[in-house]
Amino acid sequence: MLYPYRFTPLLMERVWGGRALAQFGKPLPPDKFIGESWEISDRDEAQSVVANGADKGKTLRQLVETLGPQLFGANCSSSNGAGVPACGRFPLLIKLLDARERLSLQVHPPATVAAKLGGEPKTEIWYIMDAVPDAHLIAGLRRGVTRADFERALRGSSEPLADLVHRIPVSKGDALFVPSGRIHALDAGLIIAEIQQNSDTTYRVFDWNRVGLDGKPRPLHIKESLASINFRDFEPAKAAPRTENLGANSLRRILECDHFHVHELTLQEPQPEVCDSSSFHIIGCVESTLAIRCNGISEERLTTGKFALLPAALGSYTLVPAAPGAKALKITVPPPSS
Repeated sequence: MLYPYRFTPLLMERVWGGRALAQFGKPLPPDKFIGESWEISDRDEAQSVVANGADKGKTLRQLVETLGPQLFGANCSSSNGAGVPACGRFPLLIKLLDARERLSLQVHPPATVAAKLGGEPKTEIWYIMDAVPDAHLIAGLRRGVTRADFERALRGSSEPLADLVHRIPVSKGDALFVPSGRIHALDAGLIIAEIQQNSDTTYRVFDWNRVGLDGKPRPLHIKESLASINFRDFEPAKAAPRTENLGANSLRRILECDHFHVHELTLQEPQPEVCDSSSFHIIGCVESTLAIRCNGISEERLTTGKFALLPAALGSYTLVPAAPGAKALKITVPPPSS
């Protein structure tokens, strides 16, 4: 019987990480700065392991291989009918990030250049789970900045690189789309949910002159970065969600792109939903506590910062808030663009 899968988080030490993910129930090891909790991951080097139900102990890759389109849905199916998604693995990677310090200024390669650079394209969205007062994101260039200006700053001209990039004030509940090619960084004091293509290619442009966990400067990828940055990407804005009423509940359409759809549900009462075999659903609790009820009998409880993967062939289910005002992210994959 299909059911909502929960996974054991994969905790990643980062020089810019902190201890804040403990407030979301992550079992942080002592004396470590944990920057990332990989919640749903199908990477060779980082496999999510099922934490509940009959398939407890299996990896996400094993679920993909054994359940095929029952798990991931028709929107992800390969054209040759093989039992894996068209990309060869689960198509998304879901993380929580704790930025105790500012992340490096970085970029992910667009599909048009990724293969030439030996990397993978990565488009993502950041959803702000928590933020200190006066928190900011860095994304895109300030209007009028040219590639020549940028390269001069990289070479150490009198104009600091930080003055050439666009800073965006954010607070809890905000979101920012980060398509591949957009220069970006998380500023200090943010906890975010990151929904992204299944890729782990990041090129560092600048790391604010700090050293890594080994006490040495972290490597930069200047050539790859310059080949990847969209130098016409000026001063992007935060996501501007469209809100719809669902009776007593409400839905915010935060982002709908070619790679994923991200919606936020605010629940005053139980909300019926359905996995109709077109796409899996990923449900993440981002405020309070909720339960996922399905098959008339089973129930999975999610507290803030927890995620569950619902197979595409699951059918009907209901999101039940523990208290009015609980919030959930619902993440799906759209049909391939024509």
